[in-house]
Amino acid sequence: MPDHATPGWYVISLRARGEHAQMRAAAASRGAGIVAISPWRLHLREDEATRQRLREALAAPRVVFTSPVAVRAARRLQPLRALAGQCWFAVGEGTAMALRRAGVREVEAPQRMDSEGLLSLPGLAGLRDETVGFVTAPGGRGVLVPALEARGAHVIRADVYERIAVAPSPRSLAQLAKLDAPARLALSSGEALGLVIDALPEHLRERLRRMQVVAASERLAGLAREHGFTDVVLARSARPADLVAAAAGTFPA
Repeated sequence: MPDHATPGWYVISLRARGEHAQMRAAAASRGAGIVAISPWRLHLREDEATRQRLREALAAPRVVFTSPVAVRAARRLQPLRALAGQCWFAVGEGTAMALRRAGVREVEAPQRMDSEGLLSLPGLAGLRDETVGFVTAPGGRGVLVPALEARGAHVIRADVYERIAVAPSPRSLAQLAKLDAPARLALSSGEALGLVIDALPEHLRERLRRMQVVAASERLAGLAREHGFTDVVLARSARPADLVAAAAGTFPA
């Protein structure tokens, strides 16, 4: 979109600080702008304890990655190569694509790109006395490790990056306050939504709640309603292109 063009509508992006580029590009392709409200910044860990834990996780017969950022962080610590007989899994297609670019050719990802979809994969069904490497960050995807352990797996968790909470920038608050065009809130993380809701002043919190939410899963749609949002639609996945496509589809033709 040319710099002088005024967007016809906006996407509220809750991605990490410095991680809004894909959402911005997807929005621009649909004639939209974004308001970037980051609840956290990402820190990629590089200490020896993390390196050792990652080595152990990547040696497991089954290896699970929970996000493209987890792939990026792990690649900084060591090359990613599948061992003979290993099965690699990704929460969604974006994570699977990141693993393939990193050199892991065979990666299983669910059509339903969320925790429940991952758990439905046949390769993660029979896990009695199996070891599963789990490459992630503290916090998110909290349902996965307990579910894998409930199936009998021994989970080796490698937290290769972390999310550090930050206050919304004055610029993003000003953008939200003066927004005079339709907007949709793109929701791919319940933790991010909770942090933003808590951080906003009351008048902006209520303004946000009046917006339509485009949620990446039924679980996130339910969380949005718990936070007071009443207009919620579902996207195919958490990928920016799918979130923006679902948002664009809510406008009259």
